[in-house]
Amino acid sequence: MERRRVVVTGIGLVSPLGVGTEPTWSALLSSKSGIGLNTRFDTTDYPSKIAGQVPEFEVTDYLDPRVVRRSDPFIQYGLMAADMAVADAQLPLDDIGRDRIGVLIGSGIGGLSTIEENLRVLIEKGPRRVTPFLIPALAINMASGQVSIRHGVTGPNSAPATACTTGLHAVGDAFRLIQHGYADAMFAGGSEAPVTTLSIAGFCSMKALSTRNDEPERASRPWDRDRDGFVIGEGAGVLILEELESAKRRGAKIYAEICGYGMSGDAHHVSAPHPEGAGAIKVMIGALEDGGIEKSRVDYINAHGTSTPLGDDSEVVAIKTVFGDGAYELAVSSTKSATGHLLGAAGGLEAGVLALAIRDQVMPATLNLDNPSDTCDLDFVPHTPREARIDVALTNSFGFGGTNGAIAMARFDG
Repeated sequence: MERRRVVVTGIGLVSPLGVGTEPTWSALLSSKSGIGLNTRFDTTDYPSKIAGQVPEFEVTDYLDPRVVRRSDPFIQYGLMAADMAVADAQLPLDDIGRDRIGVLIGSGIGGLSTIEENLRVLIEKGPRRVTPFLIPALAINMASGQVSIRHGVTGPNSAPATACTTGLHAVGDAFRLIQHGYADAMFAGGSEAPVTTLSIAGFCSMKALSTRNDEPERASRPWDRDRDGFVIGEGAGVLILEELESAKRRGAKIYAEICGYGMSGDAHHVSAPHPEGAGAIKVMIGALEDGGIEKSRVDYINAHGTSTPLGDDSEVVAIKTVFGDGAYELAVSSTKSATGHLLGAAGGLEAGVLALAIRDQVMPATLNLDNPSDTCDLDFVPHTPREARIDVALTNSFGFGGTNGAIAMARFDG
């Protein structure tokens, strides 16, 4: 069977930089940071007091109050991003056929705030006071489930939960489903709401988070020698993917074509990346080979780049191994320097950012890269975005448990 071509026709982003795709993108192009002091709870006893929080907004402006009462914030972010994406795509659900449209929106953690709230209720008031909506509000697949119900689409419906690679795996798996004929269009991405007491306590105990509390906007600094950990973030990134011929017939605008997808496992450590970037090497090569793309054609990589000492170094080693001397000819940047790390939503957000970068032919900057580490000597697009030709680009995501993914996208010329 000939593999079908797949394109991005809609993008919905909810991020620390803004509620909406264009607000998020405009902030990135203005080199703004979405990171500030954590205002969700008292952080007195927490070593890390900062986060990338979605700016304050009225959720009932986007969702029915009943949905809000019965769902965790990660579901709400996913619903909002999906609504934005399908509106952006102007996707004719009935014309395509709702049974030919599916949903793959994952989460790394799911409904932690719902768990915390109902645990307090259980302890203080007893089991009869726990909400009957507890399980549907915390289950990781319920962002996908709620989007499917909301839009009445009955195609493939699933939800990967692969730590910080979740969103990218969702986009890649949706690409495969369309490519092989199981669907004609897909909602795909990730959603996460981890700015909670338990989540941040756990990451603090791992010493994974930055403690640059006096300069929140400068705390996420991938590849900088003074980086001290990642900054946790929240939000959602959902894309509409379509089979190319279907998109062309309806005159859809096309952001980019998804050309290749790679997956791998490190089989190394529960949280640390392989020091030689073995899994990262495999997924980048896999995405390029899957798309039949020569390495020399890659212009830009939206890197995983979390601002952790081990992770940043490992990714640089992997890029150098894959591209050889050509690594110094391409550009690499990390938008986590502006958003923080959205865990399971990161790959969805960054896939959307990559498609926008290809649309506008501009590379987002790596903020706060004042003094690159000695081994981090690639072109990281420091401080300000750069207008440049982007014909082919990659986005990388890596997660706890050694789960890795990469997607190759290309400019679509018709």
